[in-house]
Amino acid sequence: MAVAALLICTRRRALLAFKAAIIAFVAMILGACSKSPTPYIWNLPHNIPPPPVPADNPVTEESVILGEKLFFDKGLSANNTVSCSSCHEPEHAFSEPKTVSVGANGDALNRNALALVNVAYNASFTWAHNNLESIEKQLMIPLFNEHPVEMGVTGNEKRILKRFEGSEYRALFEAAYGDNTPNLNNIVKALASYVRSLVSFNSAFDNYAYAQDDDALTAQQLEGLNLFFSERTECFHCHGGLNFTQSSKHSFQPFAAQPFHNTGLYNEDGKGSYPESDMGLYIVTHNKQDMGKFRAPTLRNIALTAPYMHDGSIATLDEVIEFYARGGNLAESPNPYRSPFIKGFAISEDEKAALVAFLRSLTDEQFVKTHTTRKN
Repeated sequence: MAVAALLICTRRRALLAFKAAIIAFVAMILGACSKSPTPYIWNLPHNIPPPPVPADNPVTEESVILGEKLFFDKGLSANNTVSCSSCHEPEHAFSEPKTVSVGANGDALNRNALALVNVAYNASFTWAHNNLESIEKQLMIPLFNEHPVEMGVTGNEKRILKRFEGSEYRALFEAAYGDNTPNLNNIVKALASYVRSLVSFNSAFDNYAYAQDDDALTAQQLEGLNLFFSERTECFHCHGGLNFTQSSKHSFQPFAAQPFHNTGLYNEDGKGSYPESDMGLYIVTHNKQDMGKFRAPTLRNIALTAPYMHDGSIATLDEVIEFYARGGNLAESPNPYRSPFIKGFAISEDEKAALVAFLRSLTDEQFVKTHTTRKN
């Protein structure tokens, strides 16, 4: 009896060991068959440095593919009516031709939609926030903001995630992150990867400045270039560097600059105050010296991103130049917060046309065409 029982017990242990070996073997085979994410290859000119990428969210081919699909999917909004691309249209260099954006519930937002051009190089995000140092953090605002509602994810997380449980999305999540279960953390990471991939360095200006093509710019555009980088207009002080904004960082730049500027767009009380609806960086810092300060956006593809300023209050590039030429609005009134670079300048109609022509030379037509085609 004891011997028989011992034999039965031994056989059971052997069977369990055999089953465990089979499971381990299958797991090993599946692991060997699983493809690791493919490192993303940046399509950059040889003299443009790659953007910084956070260690906890490396950009891969698979994460960009997933992020692109999510970017254009209205299912990411609570009521299935808007996507990220509703306010960031490829044909407008990922901005939109509206004064201010409109959220999923139809509420007007406070600000004009910034173009998503080379945001991978940004040192700060949104129009006026000095503590948003990553795209991942910035994405939380449109997704979860409640006052006003943008995408409306807050309180609707489970319902939204259920929309991405189909086999196509599960395969994309598996390929990108090794987990086929959709979750908000990986959604944010994928969106950030896609937005990082939107690099634009193939304009006529780039061909002239970096590819040594002396014929890339017209005589009028060259005149505008000289005006842009002159001390008379002061444009380059706020819109300098490879991305035409001081708010940038990259591997060739040892520190990240986060300059915000008061351009004198408003002066509500004759003492420099801005409308209570949007006082710029002051809303974040509560430092009076930050009244009306906003980030200088990139000027790349600027001809496609009208209207201009944080509230979309200036319609054309001609009007933008006229605004700065007169030293901002109400330039004659005291304004202790206005940037010292906004002091006004004389400019002829021909010079204004030349400056606009130069700004148009910053348009990367291939970038816009490629992404508009992919959208369709």
